[in-house]
Amino acid sequence: MNQKLLERIDRPGQKKILACDGGGILGLISVEILARLEAELRAKLGKADLVLADYFDFVCGTSTGAMVAACISAGMSTDRIRKFYVESGQQMFDKASLLNRLKYSYNDEPLAKKLRHELDAALGHLPTPGEANATLGDTNLRSMLMMVMRNATTDSPWPVSNNPRAKYNQRERKDCNLRLPLWQLLRASTAAPTFFPPEVVTFAAGTDREYQFVFVDGGVTTYNNPAFLAFQMATAAPYKVGWKTGTDQLLIVSVGTGGAANARPDLKADDLWLLDNAKNLPGALMNAASAGWDMACRTLGECRFGPSIDREFGDMVMAPGGSANASADKQFAYLRYDPDVSQAGIDALGLSAIDASKVQVMDSVKNIGDIQKVGQTYAAKSVSLDHLRGFL
Repeated sequence: MNQKLLERIDRPGQKKILACDGGGILGLISVEILARLEAELRAKLGKADLVLADYFDFVCGTSTGAMVAACISAGMSTDRIRKFYVESGQQMFDKASLLNRLKYSYNDEPLAKKLRHELDAALGHLPTPGEANATLGDTNLRSMLMMVMRNATTDSPWPVSNNPRAKYNQRERKDCNLRLPLWQLLRASTAAPTFFPPEVVTFAAGTDREYQFVFVDGGVTTYNNPAFLAFQMATAAPYKVGWKTGTDQLLIVSVGTGGAANARPDLKADDLWLLDNAKNLPGALMNAASAGWDMACRTLGECRFGPSIDREFGDMVMAPGGSANASADKQFAYLRYDPDVSQAGIDALGLSAIDASKVQVMDSVKNIGDIQKVGQTYAAKSVSLDHLRGFL
């Protein structure tokens, strides 16, 4: 059992949660936002070697956000995570063979290989023959970690965590989740349908209980934005974490990968036929779910920063000492960093030379430089330690 993790979970006092959205290579936007936050925390707290695992007690993510979260929990700096994305982006999106192109666009092996290498190295697993890969229960993981994926076999979303008290993390179970390879769970969370092949994970390996489940990208659940799911895991009795709520006790920082509505002003009713729906409905449902959980967090949380969601709901940002924005009691302090990557939003950042369509697609690996610029420019304008007031 990870005793240090248990001690961190049970330690009295404030708790801080980081939630990272899915979005493929656009996860680099999140990395640049987090790099700014890490740099400002280092300066404020006078710790030049501080990493986000030192600050956040619980990190979670979906798809590419799960990759970011796992790297943070493993103690990696944002510089190292950035290097992983920049140097490996092209390799991760390696084209599948023509034979498989109708099933999926990309080969999964380069991504799986990079995930194994990076996480094993960060967690101290030497690349020697017979050395086991890092697992979900690795004792060198420095924070509670949750990854969201979809179990296609059971047709259900799966938030898998390293919480030592979770029902399916008990070591006496033959199918204890903590024994699963960490890289494979991340590969499962990033298996976006039509982009990557699904991931088959074996449970209770080598026992008389052995069985398999097929997993695909967590982004095709309603939890591409996992912020509220993290709140639920941290506070609901079945998960046995039991953190205190309150705007002075619990902080949730939610980081997106850029959002832009797929507006179609010239749309006609006859345009909505089978292929059009197949192409546009998944993205529409993911975006609506992401916005819905953001709205839930701004209703139940004290929103300190976030873009406007729509013209009626607005941004729900509460000024210090200001009046309540909802009749519900506030359960946590909350902020949402997520740039508008419509062309208007890109222009407002002073980046009109960037074609917005190039920073809206999850496999836009030829535009990594522009994706970085968007993340860096937005972070410089938006990230502020004032949003973390009371939690420093």
